[in-house]
Amino acid sequence: MDEMLLLARFLLLVLFSALLISSGLACGPGRGFGKRRHPKKLTPLAYKQFIPNVAEKTLGASGRYEGKITRNSERFKELTPNYNPDIIFKDEENTGADRLMTQRCKDKLNALAISVMNQWPGVKLRVTEGWDEDGHHSEESLHYEGRAVDITTSDRDRSKYGMLARLAVEAGFDWVYYESKAHIHCSVKAENSVAAKSGGCFPGSATVHLEQGGTKLVKDLSPGDRVLAADDQGRLLYSDFLAFLDREDGAKKVFYVIETREPRERLLLTAAHLLFVAPHNESRDWPPPPPPKLPPPPPPPPAAQPQLASRRRPWQEPRPPPPPPPPPGGAGGRRALFASRVRPGHWVYVVEERGGARRLLPAAVHSVSLREEASGAYAPLTAQGTILINRVLASCYAVIEEHSWAHWAFAPFRLAHALLSALLPGGAAQGPGLPGAPDAPAAGIHWYSQLLYQIGTWLLDGEALHPLGVAVKSS
Repeated sequence: MDEMLLLARFLLLVLFSALLISSGLACGPGRGFGKRRHPKKLTPLAYKQFIPNVAEKTLGASGRYEGKITRNSERFKELTPNYNPDIIFKDEENTGADRLMTQRCKDKLNALAISVMNQWPGVKLRVTEGWDEDGHHSEESLHYEGRAVDITTSDRDRSKYGMLARLAVEAGFDWVYYESKAHIHCSVKAENSVAAKSGGCFPGSATVHLEQGGTKLVKDLSPGDRVLAADDQGRLLYSDFLAFLDREDGAKKVFYVIETREPRERLLLTAAHLLFVAPHNESRDWPPPPPPKLPPPPPPPPAAQPQLASRRRPWQEPRPPPPPPPPPGGAGGRRALFASRVRPGHWVYVVEERGGARRLLPAAVHSVSLREEASGAYAPLTAQGTILINRVLASCYAVIEEHSWAHWAFAPFRLAHALLSALLPGGAAQGPGLPGAPDAPAAGIHWYSQLLYQIGTWLLDGEALHPLGVAVKSS
């Protein structure tokens, strides 16, 4: 038995290595096997541009304001001084306040200082405002929490500030704003919310349909369960539950709440998780509705929009208003979107039961909201790569907005799972790792998911990955 397990592990390693090498060789011009990654061309930010293109104190950026920190408050211990000699602190108050910041802000600032010196030899990063204890900023400013800094270059050359902002984005700040001709504003998420508001999961209270009948909480899934899923053509089927790609028992996370009206269903999932929408949501060719009997009133003049010159990122921009609903039928030709991009008016797929038969039916999204839950977070993986959660069709994948790519990337995992199941029926390949054990799935992010994420960050442009796709912890 031990020899068979060792052989299975060896075959899995050989297969996975071959797939990675072949995929590198098949990329054509550009990055290939054995080649260094080309440096990304950096584009300066335009004046008044901010990245990501959402409000600073929202989930997709630095998060909500959590209260002012004073020297006498319990939270003052959250701040740490930054004595990096490569950074110049203005410290006009002579109190050292500008040097105080959260650990995450310190890490990003130190990374930016290196980038500045590499970009402009002889020039250093300069901090003009850090933690504010004197009330000099607007109400609920993140400066009061040590999570924001205003920066310039040491030579105060304003022609460099657009590129300085871009370098801040690359350094990992959660929100960067070319706020003034005199400085760049940067901020980060709160320490206690970074891990809680990331990942691609469902809450533990979500339910799945079992092949033997009835439903089961997603947190209670175990190897051997077969759950309701759908194939590429929208045909319902039952698929093997393989593993949890992420499992955090009792974790508190912020979920997007997607609600439909007819049929009335409700699904909670994290921002970076993929949800299937009807293909007409992406098409302008769908037949328009019949014209109204009376001419519509003239449209109001368009409101002025801020100047935004950056390339738009997929998780930041809502789609145009969707056309009329698709005809009833399967989910063939569907498209997967990040949950953070789903909007009222999009059409998702839900299960309809009529006369003892089930089918997928498009249902219009009625509302999208945010809700914090402490029931845990779970990302189940099925052999099909899809799953019906709370009767709504969703992908098993997150982070990258390409369901087919993600499903292909997990092909070695599925193959190894099937191989080990054949070699060791009823035993191996049951846990979250491969080779596995018949123990309960362990908590945390699956090692295969972590490996793919690392590969993805090397092969793909950073803008292709959702910023809340993987839990980020400051070091």
